[in-house]
Amino acid sequence: MVKRSIFSTTLFLFVLAACLAVFGTPVTAGTIKLNYANFPPAPTFPCVQMERWKVEVEKRTNGQVAVNTFPGGTLLGAKGMLDGVIAGQADIGNICMAYQPGRFIVTNATSLPLGIPDAKKGSMALLKLYEKYQPKEFEDVVVLTMFTNAPGNVMTKVPVKTLADMKGLDLRASGGANQILTAWGANPVGMPMPQTVEALQKGTVKGLFSSLEVMKDFKFAENCKYVTMTETVIYPFAVIMNKQKYNSLPDDVKKVFMDLKEEQALWTGTYMDDQIQKAIAWSKDSNNVEFISLSPDEKAKWDSKLEFITEKWITDAKAKGFPAEEIVKDIKAFIQ
Repeated sequence: MVKRSIFSTTLFLFVLAACLAVFGTPVTAGTIKLNYANFPPAPTFPCVQMERWKVEVEKRTNGQVAVNTFPGGTLLGAKGMLDGVIAGQADIGNICMAYQPGRFIVTNATSLPLGIPDAKKGSMALLKLYEKYQPKEFEDVVVLTMFTNAPGNVMTKVPVKTLADMKGLDLRASGGANQILTAWGANPVGMPMPQTVEALQKGTVKGLFSSLEVMKDFKFAENCKYVTMTETVIYPFAVIMNKQKYNSLPDDVKKVFMDLKEEQALWTGTYMDDQIQKAIAWSKDSNNVEFISLSPDEKAKWDSKLEFITEKWITDAKAKGFPAEEIVKDIKAFIQ
């Protein structure tokens, strides 16, 4: 009997330890447990904002809600995120809309070269755009917040100072950035950001086109010793929740979520811009990365190559029944 009692106690402690390892902190029977999926690695800004949201929700609901976070594609991958949340594979998910340009026409208009200067203004403009137009692609989910990264720059293994230097260069990009690189003469290679680390090491790509926080977050500064400052195009993100799960929540919890919507967008944009400055300093100090500024005349050449992108988007979107010119006008107004 003594041995059986010891065995039972040991088994109980083992099960308890396993539960704590999974859930982080013990939860009561009445706690609402939510799974939040994300696709990039934990140190990156989309996951940092996820962890901030988790902390705020748990604090503001006084522990009524417990959020389990899954970074790095451990629950759902980037391209399957929206459908996975709709199907209930995760309660909440973070999507990058640029990964599916044909699906998110309205919100992806923020990816056009419209002069969005930073992540803070980009995030607020994106959220305002969504709230005004309420795109139907989000009708099966509840949007908890939206945000953008900072404008993109060219990070390479070789120096790029002119458009001629871009010709034929294999660079990782996604979404609307593919058009931009093609217009500049480069060869865009589509792949998720986490795969780019190995692609750079193997020489599959010679660089990438993205916002500069990745120089530190993904340690790209170890392989890309040159950055050409183009300050062009952002990527839009959305945090979405399974509609049935959201509708099942108590009203006070729903209010917490909605009260956080704009605050989270503003916080993430501000955090992103701060990280850009830290990434630039780290890249210079730790990896001797050279940051190349284009002359005004050269920058004008680069920009002129992109004018057709917005014009084509307007034509295509109008043909599909979208008020394209008004959407572009709104974005420009929202960033002022």
